Formats: sequence, C-alpha cells, structure tokens
Amino acid sequence: MAYELRFDPRTIEHLGVKMYSTLPPALAELISNAYDADASEVIVEFHELNGQPKTITVSDNGTGMGADDIQNKFLVIGRNRRNLEGDKPSTKYKRLPTGKKGLGKLALFGLAEEIVFDTAQGGKRNRFKLDWNALLKSESVYQPESEVQDEDTKRLDGTYITLRQLKRKSSFDLEATADSLSKLFIVDNNFKIILKNNNGQTIEITNERRYQQIEHEFSWDKTSLELNPFEYLDSIEFNLITSKTPVKPSSGLRGITIFSRGKLVNAPEFFSNSTSSHFYQYLTGWIKADFIDLLDEDVISTNRQSINWENEKMAQFREWLNELVTKVGISWREKRKDKKDDDFREKTGIDKQKWFATLPENIKKLAEKIVNTMSDDEGVDTSYNPVVQALHELIPEYPALHWRHLHPEIRDASAQGYISQNYYAAFLESVKRYANRTREYAGVTIERDLDLMGNVFGSDATKILKVAVGYLRVNGTNFATSTTDNIENAQRMLSQGIISGGRNVVAHEEAMDLSVSGLFSEKDCLDLLSLISHLMCRIEVANNYKHN
Repeated sequence: MAYELRFDPRTIEHLGVKMYSTLPPALAELISNAYDADASEVIVEFHELNGQPKTITVSDNGTGMGADDIQNKFLVIGRNRRNLEGDKPSTKYKRLPTGKKGLGKLALFGLAEEIVFDTAQGGKRNRFKLDWNALLKSESVYQPESEVQDEDTKRLDGTYITLRQLKRKSSFDLEATADSLSKLFIVDNNFKIILKNNNGQTIEITNERRYQQIEHEFSWDKTSLELNPFEYLDSIEFNLITSKTPVKPSSGLRGITIFSRGKLVNAPEFFSNSTSSHFYQYLTGWIKADFIDLLDEDVISTNRQSINWENEKMAQFREWLNELVTKVGISWREKRKDKKDDDFREKTGIDKQKWFATLPENIKKLAEKIVNTMSDDEGVDTSYNPVVQALHELIPEYPALHWRHLHPEIRDASAQGYISQNYYAAFLESVKRYANRTREYAGVTIERDLDLMGNVFGSDATKILKVAVGYLRVNGTNFATSTTDNIENAQRMLSQGIISGGRNVVAHEEAMDLSVSGLFSEKDCLDLLSLISHLMCRIEVANNYKHN
C-alpha cells in the first residue's frame, strides 16, 4: 500500500520548522519517541565532513513500527494516542507515554529537508522517506516514498532514523548538545541517551550532568521541609538546589524546572510573587509532577516550555509552589547564616557567641548589631570574615582588660579573675605576681611583702632595684637627682601603699562588704591593676639595668 500523510502545509511549516528550528528540542522529540517505544537505549550520532554537518542518525532498540503503525499512527498529524489507546503503561518497562499531541514528528523538518525511517518489528522491516520540498508541493495529501515495505528481516525490533540535507551550517558541539538535552529529561535507570560523533567522542546523558556546572551549597527534598497540603502531593518529587555563587542567567538553570513523566513541561521559573530577593540568584533544581499528564485538560504547551497556569488545578499547584519556594528561601537564609558562622569560626578560631558573652552590655549591643547585620545580609559573603575579624581585633574578649594596656604579666595574673568578673581575686593575684617578680629580680627572700618593698626600693644607694637609672634628656644630659630620687622613692611608697591599702584590705575583709559599702570597690581593684602594671614595667627596667 502507498503511505499517505494528510496535512495543511502551513501547519507543517508553523509547528515543525518554526517551533523546532534549534537542535536540542527537535532531538528531544525523537528521544521521547524512543522512550515511548519501550527502548532501553537511544543513540544520536552526528556526522560531519570537513567541519560541515552532513547527517544526524537516531537509532533505538524499542518496539519499532509495522506498516499499519506507520500509516495509522505515525503519519497522522495531531493524533492523540492517549485518547485512542488509553493512558496505559508500556509492556516491557511499564512506562506511561510522554507523547500526547501527535506533533513531535514535525520537529524533524526543523532540522532537515529529508528524513529516512528504517524500522523493524516482529521480523518485518519497513523503510520510507519524507521529503520536505515534495511535501510542500503536495495539496493536503503527501505520499512518502516507500523503499521497503513489510520485508522479512532478522533485524531486532527498533527504529533507525537518518536526517539528511541538514539546515544547520555550523559544526556540532557535542558537549553543548549534551548539556541542553540534560535539561530536557529526567533519565531513569532503564533508559540510556547516548550522543556520538564521527571523531570518536561519546557522551551519555545523565541527571547529574544537568547541574554539573553548579557549585552546590544546600539542597532540599520532600524530607527536608514541612510541606503544605496539596491534592497531588504524594505524586510529586523534587530536588531544589542553591549554588555557592549566583547561577548564571546564561546557563538556563536559574529557577525551578518542572518535569512530567521524565520530560520538561515548564522552563525554569521562580513561582514567586516577588523575585527581588538575593536568594533567587542562587536557586535552581527540578520538580517532577507526573499528575500534570493526568489532568483532563492538556495544560502543556506544544513546545513543552510552559504550562497553562489558568487551569484551576495548575493555579492551585502554582500557589503551592509559591509557598514551597518561600519556605526554601527562609531555610536558605538560616542555613547560609549558620554556614557563615561556622566558616568564620573555622577560619578565625573566634566563637562569636562566646565573644559576645565577654563584652560589657553597652559594647555588646553595638558589636552584635554590626556583626548580625552582616551575617543576615544575603549579599555579604566573602567580605564577611575579614570585616568581623577586624572588629574582633578592635573589640577583643573582655575588651576592658585589653584596653587598659596592662603589662603582660599583670594581664596574665589577673585574667582568670577578670574573666569570671571576680575583680578582687584579679587584684590579689596581680599583687602576688608583682611581689614574686620583685623578689626574683632583687634576689632576696624577704617574706613580708611590705618589708620587701621597703628594702629593695628607694633613693638610698644601698637599695637593690633602681627603677630610674639609665634615662637621659633629649640633649643627652642626666635628669636632676631630685627627679630620679622622687621616682625611686615613689616606687617604694606606691608599692607599699598597694600592699597596705589594697592587698591587706582585700585579704582580710569580705569582698561583699567592701563592694556594697564602697570602701574598696571593684573599680578600685581595676584602677590598682593599672598602677601595678606601671610598677611592673619599672622593675623590669631595673632588672635589665642590673644585669647589664
């Protein structure tokens, strides 16, 4: 029998050439046909000669087509197989059909002017050719050239399609084509999509390839969030991803892609009423919503790039998607803030919460405001650590202790009491450290601290530690003896004063009585720490002079 294709030439041109003029969407239709034919593998081969495209072949190991299938199914434009055959799973892999409108075959004319089909089914082979120019010259009925019809064959079932007289003039980019196709399908374990060229390059399309250029930071699936109710929630799967850096708009991945039955039905979108947030620059991922193909109304556009959101069920779905994206956005901000804190602690060794806990209340409020503002800001990332680290240097833990510029020995001795806010203990430990260093530098064993200070300090020539020696005026002359004697005697009197009016008082009275009465307050302890620091600096000078 002679095959016939019935059509309006304008329909072919509009739905075929114009809608599928780029390579990936057109190839996707042939790949979908192989999937629906229960193939486990489809191979797309690109052939070039001297850098010029010559042919594209698409072969699969599916069920193939018999003569009756070719005439009454394949060559009928707009045939809705689901209405005619029912929406039932395939025999071998139990696949539900992805094809619905019966227009995918027209995609071929967007790529080539001549298409040859060579198909085998049940030991019978059929081969026929579609010619674009001959088709346009026909009037509503076109008879493809049948080269082989119901010929006995030992070939296994499957279909081999050759696209010749290609409209494409530029060379094929296998990697780019693989990237594009990976965005159009969710591949299952029993269906392989393989691309080849005549230079020996082979690429298998995988789900991982779709997001291989994305530097993953966080991800969410159905177990990650508390989801709002939705009629078809049980049939929905998703994996939403945020990148460490903004997703490039040119990648075609910024936003969430919707798939139904493993094939794209809505290009990446945010499904939000407001997309001004920084968050949307980082969001990508996919949602598999097979229920879309089960709706009574066909809501998928012909080119499978968008959905009719005016449909009542789809409007409800969009609202659910809006709520989902909002939840992910909130979670992203929380995760990102925590990660900032963890990265900051790992790279600087600073625990922010412990740091804040050491600050006086008035200083703490200001420091927290600065740090939390930067931590919460979606746009601040790599600049966060050095800025906060610089702030930490300006306001360290227990800042007043550092800001007093205490001598390192006195700061060390008083630190434990200072950190626990026991300033009386901090003062006592500092006096002990000062007295012990005085004995060490003077080389004496006088036990009573008051006697120690009177014996080693003073203007008398017999005193062991001289704290005002070795200093000269700008012009190189010595200071007046009265000046240096005053400093030497002051070292003795100030040291004895700290012992008598400070250390002895704190050692023999309860700290609460001293503090509440104000006779010797915590502020007095802190003020005397500065004086002890001054005296400690003096004895180090004396010790160095003594040994030089």
